[in-house]
Amino acid sequence: MDFRPGEEQAAAAALAARVFRDLSTPERLAAAGSGSDAELWKALCDCGLVAAVEDTGLLGLVLVLEEQGRTTAQVPYAATCTYGILPLAAHGTPEQRRRLLPALRTGEAVATGALPDRGRVTAAPGGRLTGTVPWVPWLRDATHVLVPDADRALWLVRTDAPGAETGPVETTAPWSAGRLTLSGAGAERLGGPDAYTAVLAAARTAFAGLQAGVCAGSLARAVEHTSTREQFGRPLSAKQGVLLRAADAHMETEAIRVTAYEAAWRIDEGLPADGHALTAAWWASEAGKRVVHAGQHLHGGAGADLEHPVHRHFLWGRQLDAYLGCGSELLAELGALLARSEDGPGRAAAPGRACTSRAGAAGEERA
Repeated sequence: MDFRPGEEQAAAAALAARVFRDLSTPERLAAAGSGSDAELWKALCDCGLVAAVEDTGLLGLVLVLEEQGRTTAQVPYAATCTYGILPLAAHGTPEQRRRLLPALRTGEAVATGALPDRGRVTAAPGGRLTGTVPWVPWLRDATHVLVPDADRALWLVRTDAPGAETGPVETTAPWSAGRLTLSGAGAERLGGPDAYTAVLAAARTAFAGLQAGVCAGSLARAVEHTSTREQFGRPLSAKQGVLLRAADAHMETEAIRVTAYEAAWRIDEGLPADGHALTAAWWASEAGKRVVHAGQHLHGGAGADLEHPVHRHFLWGRQLDAYLGCGSELLAELGALLARSEDGPGRAAAPGRACTSRAGAAGEERA
């Protein structure tokens, strides 16, 4: 296998790194509170990083989300790409793509998702949805929500549709989250019976990439702190205990990154990837929380300061630990998948049905 990024993917990641570094500063993050940074979101859309995900695929998205995670930038980039652009490109009808994708590419529309399915929403004939989802990330920014019903059919709901109500919810990480209440709200179906599994696998992979960046950012801050802070005339980084803790955190961050890359590459290539996505999500959950704990611990007393930038990485890491399934839940799913499979991890994923790129959608449209 070879999941090294291509030229376009590497260019998108480099551009994202520069934009996030320049605009997602601790001062701007503090000023944003629990809301999103509208100026940064506009900059990402204007430079084409939102629209580019159709061409760079899921691996390209993972690379860009790593850069977002390094700075914990407060924009609905992950949600719009994971629950809007990629699902529409892979599973939408030609009419849906023509109508919905242009506004998502420019940032005029923002998408999010009420995933994973918890059986909270039911669909009546005609696509009328009823139910309540306690919290949805970036819902306060969203114009569209991707909602699975109790039968795991995917529906796209406008947040301003009659019968759809939203209200703010504060979560561990400041993701502009909200509560979604549907009372016979009209919705349009997206994709067929395999769409839910494919979108969830892609989402878990994408948010694992985001977690890799959050962990890398936390560790980078810890390395800087321990290298400059001295105790008894020596930097803290010279102490063996500090070195070992940082080394463990580095190796676990790399495990999150490489499993996310592999899952994203397999999904882009149309290869079986359900088991790989679950593996990446498990590493993001289990190792992610250990890494952000280590980053805070290595800051000593400064790590307990709620205003310190490293604390944001801790909050994001803990939120991502549980989002889309905690470690034990993911292991249970992976075990069930392996028990059903004759050939090992990932067999249950149908080739060509994953959230991939515009090319994959074009092939489906021609078929």
